[in-house]
Amino acid sequence: MDNPVVVVGGTGRVGRFIVQGLLERRESVRVIGRSAHRARRELAPGAVFRQADVRAPQTLGGALAGCSAVVYGVEPGTEQSGPDRPETTLCHGVRNVLKAATADGNRPHVVLISQLHATHQGHPLNAYGRLLSWRFAGEEALRESGLPYTVVRPGWLIDDRSAGHRVRLHQGDQGTGQVARRDVAEACLQALYTPAARGVTFEIFNEPGVPFPSWSEAYGSLAWDRTPVA
Repeated sequence: MDNPVVVVGGTGRVGRFIVQGLLERRESVRVIGRSAHRARRELAPGAVFRQADVRAPQTLGGALAGCSAVVYGVEPGTEQSGPDRPETTLCHGVRNVLKAATADGNRPHVVLISQLHATHQGHPLNAYGRLLSWRFAGEEALRESGLPYTVVRPGWLIDDRSAGHRVRLHQGDQGTGQVARRDVAEACLQALYTPAARGVTFEIFNEPGVPFPSWSEAYGSLAWDRTPVA
């Protein structure tokens, strides 16, 4: 890409795989996070760290200026109230990043990492600060932005491929299962380079079986959320 890719939450467990994958593709990478100490400890050499907070829009402008793409993978708090409630990062934070990233008419491709059951407001997970309600609100903010986007809803995250080596993409938020963090990261990376991944929302799981032939084919089998996004 001509301009940097910004990974919001790039020091997290999925974010680090994304950053490493971008660096291996020789992309210019900016990582936004709140902890410089964690960045020094966790980030691969070559990534540029910008200390900023998605809850504080005044900190975001420089970090997102002129970017080609954004991957948003912030890990939310689960408090019922206060600055660490899910609303602050999963909804307001998404909106703040979108506003900063589109300053001066910029139109980056935005990949949002959401989660399984985002549409199931009666699920027990929603008891934690309305976690699922705010997940879905953040998704909707992205869909309504007019930007090229991809929404990735991982299943239950695990560190290995004990659930299987095959990746399964699903739509409708009715499936369940586990998925390796590195496969979620790969789905996000591939979405940045695959036109068919624009304008779609999908769940991702692992299952037994051989890997599918290509990400392009997998994304091409998905239905658009509304209409194609340019």
